[in-house]
Amino acid sequence: MDQRAHRDSEPGHGGDSPHEHEHGHGHGLGHQHGVSADADRRYLTAALALIAGFLAIEVVVGIIAGSLALISDAGHMLTDAGAILMALVAMRLAAREARGAFTYGLQRAEVVSAQVNGFTLLLLAGYFTYEGVSRLVHPVVVDGSWVIATALTGIAVNVVATWLLAKADRTSLNVEGAFQHLLNDLYAFIGTALSGVVVWLTGWNRADAVATLIVAALMAKAGWGLVREAGRIFMEAAPRGMRPDEIGAGTAALDKVVEVHDLHLWEVSSGRPSLSAHILVAPDADCHAVRQAAERLVRTSYGIRHSTLQVDHIPVGVAAGSLAHCGEPHGPAHRR
Repeated sequence: MDQRAHRDSEPGHGGDSPHEHEHGHGHGLGHQHGVSADADRRYLTAALALIAGFLAIEVVVGIIAGSLALISDAGHMLTDAGAILMALVAMRLAAREARGAFTYGLQRAEVVSAQVNGFTLLLLAGYFTYEGVSRLVHPVVVDGSWVIATALTGIAVNVVATWLLAKADRTSLNVEGAFQHLLNDLYAFIGTALSGVVVWLTGWNRADAVATLIVAALMAKAGWGLVREAGRIFMEAAPRGMRPDEIGAGTAALDKVVEVHDLHLWEVSSGRPSLSAHILVAPDADCHAVRQAAERLVRTSYGIRHSTLQVDHIPVGVAAGSLAHCGEPHGPAHRR
């Protein structure tokens, strides 16, 4: 007996009905948050309005005060606005239904958005590092009072914007990317305010350059984190915190399972893990029941709601892994 089940185990997509076809396909991999998706968009839109409004003011004040720290903060805020805008666009794209050649829909739009955000931060970090070092060597006169006032206002704006995004769904790499932009910008404004105090009280203009370098370091750290996490998804690495060997061993320990191989674990987009595997079972096993048990295991224990499992009987007297029609297993095989 040969039973192949290729299905999405999302609730409401076939469940464990005994009447489903051997090659049934279940879809429905859109945004998992229903009504909260609209709430996420409202939070991001409100944060975008705050950031965009203050950005224009900060550029003008930065030029008047001659503060590179303020202008670098403004550059950071520009990437904040871009990150939020891309997050909003990516959320709409990801919510579209799968159709045609895009069998997963456009869910990876959010990963592309996060990758662009990360590279933008890295490029800006490089530019402001260069400018900051230049001003350490050749300091420019800075009006500390303007810097303090603008930075304190920026702190207030970023606190509100960060709070709005903290209420959104941060399991999404897309939303988390925008949140990290704002959080780093908040830290940057605190550093800029301190530099303004130093310049105002002591006249040491190089404090502005030091603050700029701190902002650049924060940009680089956040940017690299986004690029690295988005890269893991593009390379289809196992989600963080999930160990394929552990899942394979757990599945192999199920009743009547002889061997599990060709196990692959990846993310279509952040927070949406997927798994596929070939399971060999004893000759007297109920393939359908084993598949249900395996799906239940990976769903309840690991949060994997989309699984593609092929279940085959192993002929009597044939050793596990030696079935000619199964081909050569790829990767480690997990046996009872």
